[in-house]
Amino acid sequence: MTDQHTTTPDREIRTTRTFHAPIERVWEVWTNPDHIALWWGPAGFTNTIEQMEVKPGGTWRFIMHGPDGRDWPNVIVYEEVVPHERLVYNHGSDDPKDPNHFRVTVTFEEQSGSTKLSMIMQFDTAAERDKVVEEVGAIEGQKQTMDKLEEYLSRDQSN
Repeated sequence: MTDQHTTTPDREIRTTRTFHAPIERVWEVWTNPDHIALWWGPAGFTNTIEQMEVKPGGTWRFIMHGPDGRDWPNVIVYEEVVPHERLVYNHGSDDPKDPNHFRVTVTFEEQSGSTKLSMIMQFDTAAERDKVVEEVGAIEGQKQTMDKLEEYLSRDQSN
């Protein structure tokens, strides 16, 4: 397992991991609601996918259910979708003034049958980034999400 978690000193959280699965499989489990519902989010979280249209201008609405019983509504609007290569989206909620919104770029790179996935979460300010790191545990949550994806990908390929 190759796993790197870095943050820039200002507005970003970057995560890179190489998965021992073909790029088509990694893309499928990242963009298909039947798959992503089963692995997305930190340890102990489950998901209800309400809508998922992976296309430019498309929306992904879901609720993350925390292990403490708290629900976390999420809204993602896709800006760019290049199959097996790149996703760019805005992540927030239905509140247009949501202070926790951020922009995400996910890239998928084929590496001899494995897939290098890089994810950059970019916030408007360093203070907003610091807030989600300190109050929400974004870096650890991202690591746990990637752990869950890795475990999901390691299951029978017929999933």
